[in-house]
Amino acid sequence: MSSTHKLQHYHTKKNAVMEEDDDRSFATETLDEALKKKKHDDMLERFSARHTARKSDSPDSSSTFESTSSFLSRFADSKRSIESRIAELRLAADSSKIKSDLAEISSSINDLESLVAASSYFLPSYEVRSSLKSASDLKQSLESLSSELLPKKKFSFKTKSSPSTTAKIEKRDLVSPQNVTVFVRDSPGFRNKHEETLTKTFKSSSPSIGEFTLSDLDTCQVKLIGTVNALFINGLRNCKVYTGPVIGSILLDDVEDCVFVMASHQIRIHRAKKCDFYLRVRSRPIIEDSKGVRFGPFCLDYGGIEEDLKMAGLEEESESWADVDDFLWLRAVQSPNWSVLPEEERIASVSISSDGDS
Repeated sequence: MSSTHKLQHYHTKKNAVMEEDDDRSFATETLDEALKKKKHDDMLERFSARHTARKSDSPDSSSTFESTSSFLSRFADSKRSIESRIAELRLAADSSKIKSDLAEISSSINDLESLVAASSYFLPSYEVRSSLKSASDLKQSLESLSSELLPKKKFSFKTKSSPSTTAKIEKRDLVSPQNVTVFVRDSPGFRNKHEETLTKTFKSSSPSIGEFTLSDLDTCQVKLIGTVNALFINGLRNCKVYTGPVIGSILLDDVEDCVFVMASHQIRIHRAKKCDFYLRVRSRPIIEDSKGVRFGPFCLDYGGIEEDLKMAGLEEESESWADVDDFLWLRAVQSPNWSVLPEEERIASVSISSDGDS
């Protein structure tokens, strides 16, 4: 073979090798792109599955208000309605309906807080804060209006009642608006008890109790077995309170030297001093104007409690009890007003039974 032919053969072979390398490189790049696309698609599928699982885990996933935008719309409408009613009552000439109107407005404010409680698990934390602050401002407005329209002398009744009874009436009716929602409703409850054991069983076969109130109790032990929609606690001293699951919210105000074992979707604590709370809660517990409060995990047991917890959507421990939000503590460091109970100081378990309702 001549040198010319050899040279042509060499170049032809070289070009064939280069084309083969190009084809191999193109195939590799195509495979890399396919793998990247598959990883991306897999990631999107995982995110979608996680989002679906979160929605399906929620007991309220079918609610028409399970979105921040719809909640804000409903909250704003209710808030405007309450503000309008307060303004109208301030100008009202019919004094005979003042007390009932005040009670209705207070009831609406409480419904607004219950709405926040029921929606708190999907709302951003700042929306929860803002909504609770708005409800608190409405309470302040109601207090101011109540002081204007119902001066203290209106409650100095002259009756055949003993002086101590009259004093109790004045104290009850002139409660500050932070506590108005506890008293204005004629809800079932335990009130004005001293050194007693108080027991109430909410039977599953009977209609659900909407609300229950504990008020002005001193050195009492309270046992609530079963579920209620809302629980209001006010003016307790040196008490032990053991409650079954609350479907909505628990609101506490003015409690001191007490132990509480309770489960709820939202728990708000106002003016608590030297109290221990053993909680199971879906959202962060909120404290305001409180000092020396300590928190531990829920530890209550009674016959049928697992079914009650499941019905209330509280069968799983979220450990939110240890993530307390001090509403008035704005610094980045830990609030000095609350702490986690040391394990060696915690109550291991509390078992209660119904010995007959009080």
